[in-house]
Amino acid sequence: MNTPHPTWRKSSRSDNNGGACVEVASMPRTTAVRDSKDHTGPVLTFTTTGWIAFIYAVKTDGFNA
Repeated sequence: MNTPHPTWRKSSRSDNNGGACVEVASMPRTTAVRDSKDHTGPVLTFTTTGWIAFIYAVKTDGFNA
């Protein structure tokens, strides 16, 4: 990643009891996603356009077509 210290956030609906959660960090032109239980593990990055399309598909049930 090109940002040395991104600000990571996770859903307010996520609990702290070992749930399977992801954290997201917004950066210029990209969005990064990582496993909330493994901060040193791999990070997936998406273009802003790709991330917006993914969120739209999730919200509109676009994966059950």
